Amino acid sequence: MKDLRYRLTFKVEQDQLFRDALAMWGISKRALTAIKFQGGQLLVNNIEQNVRHILKKNDLVTIIFPPEEISQGLVPEDGNLEVVFEDHELLVIAKQPYQNTIPSHDHPNGSVANFVAAHLQQQELTSTVHIVTRLDRDTSGLMCIAKHRHVHHLMSEAQKRHAIHRTYEAIVHGHMEQEQQKIIAPIGRKDGSIIEREVRSDGQFAHTDVVVLKRTMLDGEAITHIRLKLHTGRTHQIRVHMASIGHPLIGDTLYGGRRNLIDRQALHCVELQLHHPVTKQYYSWQINLPKDMQSLLIEL
Repeated sequence: MKDLRYRLTFKVEQDQLFRDALAMWGISKRALTAIKFQGGQLLVNNIEQNVRHILKKNDLVTIIFPPEEISQGLVPEDGNLEVVFEDHELLVIAKQPYQNTIPSHDHPNGSVANFVAAHLQQQELTSTVHIVTRLDRDTSGLMCIAKHRHVHHLMSEAQKRHAIHRTYEAIVHGHMEQEQQKIIAPIGRKDGSIIEREVRSDGQFAHTDVVVLKRTMLDGEAITHIRLKLHTGRTHQIRVHMASIGHPLIGDTLYGGRRNLIDRQALHCVELQLHHPVTKQYYSWQINLPKDMQSLLIEL
């Protein structure tokens, strides 16, 4: 029977303690505990060793991670996944609007996570779903998913270093005066609300860069097409920041937008840039605006 556990292989470049090499390769203490007690292996030249082993230059190290169990309550479902990129570690998809990233009480089925869980099962991978870049239900565009817990750990560390870059396009109410601006304003949960956020002095640091692409009129209403770059990843960051400067997203009724032109917030992740967590290769993916947003920008 084929062993489908996720594994990594490294060639040792200098004599050193196995534990030190594992830390250098980004293997967390939590991962080492799981390897030791949940069915993983640490092999040196195909012989199992512990972390106190002394590695020699040119030794071949194989790290075999234990199988993962799918999260409770996550039911694999066959569904349409628009795959932009996929390898052993990462899955990049184009998420559709009106789709949850993960199941919720109101929408227990049909989420990205449901579809990805089935996708991994079809590949016979002993992994579960690890979302790297989450999108709101009504937001569309590029999303990154890790195909193993260790890969998710590496991607989380990259996010802390601001090494994963996401660019969005949105359509907002009104004509923005400045061609470009930085919005640096802390964001926190609004008092009395579970969902809603707001700019507030005791919130978390948040930074969004905004560039105007086009100003136009639609049905007698002024609208602006903008491009946004996130430097932080706060919940509802773009939506809150744009509302805070008087230009809420069209369709975003939670933050002051109106749905007379589109029945969701007009927000789409158009570009995702990162270095692969294992190969270190640089990737940049881009996709076009969806049809519902494109239709708002057509001058009749």
